[in-house]
Amino acid sequence: MTDIAASVSGTSRALKRPAILGGLAVLLALAALLSLATGAVPIGVGDVLRALFGFEVDAQSAAVITMIRLPRMLLAIVVGAALAGSGAALQGLFRNPLADPSLIGVSSGAALGAVVVIVFGGAIAVVIPFAASPLLLPFAAFAGGLAATFAMQRLAQSGGRSATATLLLAGIAINALTWALTGFLVYVANDTQLRDFTFWSMGSLAAGGWQGIAIAALPIAAALGIIVVSARALDAMLLGEREAMHLGVPVQRLKNVVMVTSALAVSSAVAVSGVIGFVGIVVPHLVRMVAGPDHRIVLPGSMLAGAALLLVADMFARIVVSPAELPIGLVTSAVGSPFFLWLLVRRRKFA
Repeated sequence: MTDIAASVSGTSRALKRPAILGGLAVLLALAALLSLATGAVPIGVGDVLRALFGFEVDAQSAAVITMIRLPRMLLAIVVGAALAGSGAALQGLFRNPLADPSLIGVSSGAALGAVVVIVFGGAIAVVIPFAASPLLLPFAAFAGGLAATFAMQRLAQSGGRSATATLLLAGIAINALTWALTGFLVYVANDTQLRDFTFWSMGSLAAGGWQGIAIAALPIAAALGIIVVSARALDAMLLGEREAMHLGVPVQRLKNVVMVTSALAVSSAVAVSGVIGFVGIVVPHLVRMVAGPDHRIVLPGSMLAGAALLLVADMFARIVVSPAELPIGLVTSAVGSPFFLWLLVRRRKFA
């Protein structure tokens, strides 16, 4: 009887993963199709499908789809997958359901890099011709996010090892320092620079285009691929670090790999979209509520759900004040903050 029960349980788990991931993939495909059809210029779903499969549509619709909405849709998928996948990995690593990429200093470091370029970009361009390139800001944000993460790791390490609690404290310290420096630069910025940084910090997919995808897609894909491969090790970490080591998991190497790959993915995303909050907290929770704690489902499921959520948020941002658009970071925060408060109340109720 025990063998039969174990066999049934194993079969159920084997069927659960493709069912959940397949459902999320279908949801993502529908969100992507609606994203291409939604905007200030309404385009029918039939015209979208015809344009995607190479059939003839009117010139205006074809231009809107291929030049504006298609790159924006792909960028939303890439950024949403990066934020949610990294959040799921960090929650598993820290065994903390409230963990997100900001814990390791990525967002604050990227903001510092961006504000340095916004405030001093003109002066830097006089000395370094490359600084006049529009690519400087995303590269500075990318470098700032990675630098903050590496600084946090160095602070937390002792004898080549780092405790989880020390990593969290180091992350808090780096966050405080980088936001203090950012605040000082914002204080000395002029009105135009302040406006530029304010809009960047609210997040947007409008300026990314094909260039943004070219910058972000490869490092994000590589980072998320490594994170997915770490699923079994993250499952073992749920038992505790000592138990994971007894099961043969190289705990310190896992910490380094997950933090570096998460920082790479999130820095790349923030570089092309600005700061978009709460995706890394909300989405992994939603997936975990449906799928359970198995990271073989949670990690790819969070990536699919994060991409779909950001597509829906972007659609809302484009149509709610059309023909203008809301910063997408405001939309995700408006959705994420009530969920976060509900989660805190729920945890206190069942504590």
